[in-house]
Parts: sequence; C-alpha cells; structure tokens
Amino acid sequence: MFSLNDLLVMVPELYLTAAACLVLLFDVFLKDDQRDATHWLAIIVMLGAIFLVIHGQTPETVTAFGGMFVRDHMAEILKVTVMVATILMFVIARPWLKDRQLFIGEFYSLAIFSVIGVMLLVSAGSLITVYLGLELFALPAYALVALNRESKLSSEAAIKFFVLGALASGLMLFGMSLIYGATGTLALDRIFAVAGTTPHPHLLQLGLVFLVVGIGFEFGVVPFHMWLPDVYEGAPTPITMYISTVPKLAAVGLAYRLLEGGLGPLAADWRVMLAIMAALSLIVGNVVAIAQKNLKRMLAYSTISHMGFLFLALSNPTAEGYSAALFYAVCFALMETVAFGVILALGRKGFECDMIDDLKGLNRRSPWFAGMMALAMFSLAGIPPLWGFMAKVLVLKAAIDGGMLWLAIVAIICAIIGLFYYLRIVKVMYFDAPVEGAEPLQAKPDFVLRAVLSINALGLIVMIGFSGTLFEWCRAAFGV
Repeated sequence: MFSLNDLLVMVPELYLTAAACLVLLFDVFLKDDQRDATHWLAIIVMLGAIFLVIHGQTPETVTAFGGMFVRDHMAEILKVTVMVATILMFVIARPWLKDRQLFIGEFYSLAIFSVIGVMLLVSAGSLITVYLGLELFALPAYALVALNRESKLSSEAAIKFFVLGALASGLMLFGMSLIYGATGTLALDRIFAVAGTTPHPHLLQLGLVFLVVGIGFEFGVVPFHMWLPDVYEGAPTPITMYISTVPKLAAVGLAYRLLEGGLGPLAADWRVMLAIMAALSLIVGNVVAIAQKNLKRMLAYSTISHMGFLFLALSNPTAEGYSAALFYAVCFALMETVAFGVILALGRKGFECDMIDDLKGLNRRSPWFAGMMALAMFSLAGIPPLWGFMAKVLVLKAAIDGGMLWLAIVAIICAIIGLFYYLRIVKVMYFDAPVEGAEPLQAKPDFVLRAVLSINALGLIVMIGFSGTLFEWCRAAFGV
C-alpha cells in the first residue's frame, strides 16, 4: 500500500522516468538532420529534474513506500552532481557524436534511464531498492559502451563490462540473501537494528564480504578493477567520461546506504577491508599508470588511485569521514569532465586523440585547450592550491582521525608517485615537438562546447574559494 505522499517524495524520479520516455518517443519522429531537437530537449529535461530535486528539498529526512526510498541531503547532493555531470557530457559530446554518425536519440534516452537508476540507488532504504537502482543504472550503461557498433574495441569493452558487471551483481545479490537470512529483513534500518544481536553473526559477516566485493566493483578498486582500463579504452570517449564520473558518485551513495545505514554495527570488520582495498588501489593505480601510453588507460589507472583516496575517507565510519568522501567524489567528477572534455574537443573522425603522444606540442596550436588540460592534471595531482589538493587534504585528515595513520602515509607516498604521470602530460603539451607525420591538433570550433568546457575548467579555480561552503554542505548532509 502506498499513499499520495509517497509519490510526492519521488516526484523528481517519476518526472525523469516520464521525461525519458518522452525523449525516446519524440526522437522517433525526427529525421537525422533534426536530431539537435532531441539534444536540447534532453538537456531541458535534466535541468527540470535538477530544479525539482533542489526545490523539493526538505530540512529533514523523509521516506516513502514503507522506508524503501529515502530522501535526505546526501542523496540530493549526489543527484544534483550526477545530473550536472550528465548535462556536461551531453554538451561536450555533441560535436564528437556528429562527426561519427552516432548522434542518435538512444544516446540520450539510455543516459537518462541510467541517471534514474543512480537516483534510486543513492536514495535506497531497502536491499530491494539497492538492487533495483543498481540494475537500472548498469543495463543502460552496458548499451552505451557498445554504442559504436562498428567498433570491435567498443563491442569487446561492452562484453567485458557486461560479464563482469553481471558477476558483481550476482555476488552482491547472494550477499543480500545471506544478510536477509541472518536478519530476517530487507529494510536497511531494521538490518542496522538487529545486526549486533543476530543469532547468525557468521552468516551476516559472510554476506558483508559479498556486499563489499560488489561495492569494490562499482568503485573499480583493486582487486576488482580488471574491467576499468579496458572499458575506458574501448568505450566511445563520451561514454568513458560518463563512466568515469557518474558511477563513482553513485558508489558513494551505495557504500553509505549499505555499510553505514545497514551494517554500521559491523564497522570494525568492513573498515579494515576498505582500508586494504584503498592501499592496494593507491599502489597499483599510481604505479601502473606510469607505464601507460594510451591517455584513456592512463586516466583509468588514475581513477583507480583516486578511488583509493576516496576509500581513505570511507574507512573512517564517522560523519566527518563520509563528508570528506562526498566532497572528494564531487570534486573528482568535475575534474574528470575537464580532462575528457579536452580529449573530445581535440578528436575528430579517424583521430581520437587518445594517445599521450597525440598531445605533443598542443600549446603551440591550441594554448587555451592546453591550459585547460594542464589545469585538470594539476588538480587531479593534488597540487596546491587547486581544488584537488583540498579534497586530498580532507580525506587524509579523515583517515588519520579514524586511526589509519599507516594508510595516510601510503596515500602520501603514492600521491608523490602519481605526480610523474600527471606532470608528464603537461611536459608533453608544453615542451615536446609534435611527432612527425602526426595528425594536426585543432580544437573543434563548436562555441557551446568551448564555453561549457571553459566554465568547467575555470570552476576548478573558482571553487577554491567556495571549498569551505561546499564541505559544510557535505557535513550538513550527514548531520554535522
């Protein structure tokens, strides 16, 4: 049984579901040369959803459908950031898609349906809602990776993504069944209440292990990272941008709902597992990234190392730790959109600009785009006083406050190692001559792309002054 109030709580999700169907139906009646209408309609739909999320935000936490859906500040911040990242992808990807005859309505409708899955996931109050949101997010993502059907690399990446994603979903579902068997409930708040008194503690701990494996896959942390480099390299670059940002934001909400909201009494167990995965991700991600010649694969291993940093904060199961993790995820998403946005702007049909050597001499030909890429690299490296530095300081502080000094030391050492491959990109752009016979680098003349990407890049500087305000919002999301 449900009431009208339940539907009102879920207005943004219901609106976006209806709007996604409208976009899909609207596109059917358009000719190829009218596809711009679908593009702008999808952006308007996303802006409307952002308005509904912000306008409907309440000071207190509200639930719907018997607690299966939770609407709170943490969910609102993640939902808005996910939709902003998706809009950036729509705008920046448009010239790239047109060049390759991939400017089709399915791109927009699949992305919107995937966003709906993320919105359900970060608002989950039950294991059922968690799994529903996870699958609704993942299934469109598999199709998006295979969007370029003429590319064998994209098809291979999609198959790997699907097979490993299905395996992770199965493991997570098995873990959920074990937790249900140990607690007798699927509601996360009820699981939290009985987790410390269950007569089957070992069954509950075994279920926890499977859940952590599923969370590790969503984040792409070691040893569950094997899909990430291949999918980053093989997927169309706009989809790589999407996968590098949105799933990471969704995974923060997933980890908080499952680990804190459901299995908080077992924090002594799962925080150690997260700490070990964080250390392995920091080491493997930074060391292997040095050896990469493909720019997208390098950014994939960079992402693995950044997820290690994010796990630093999650290994401190307090409001301060979760606030730092949320801040880091938002910061990382906006930095990644700049890096992949420059790659998209420089590529064209027959030339993807996905090798590090392709950036040689970029400053001589497109100094503005070289500057934006350098800004993204410096911020990802955590060089002060850029936004990425603030994010790293907060997660290191969270780890130290949580008694994980050894993990913070590992993170600092790995951050120094990571400077090498980030600064190598800057060196290639500013100090190396272009490879003889290489494709000439010319940024796309699309004005909207240039404007949005420039605003996003300059935002990495502007947000330095608003870091305190954003972090206070993140702390307020967890009641601090």
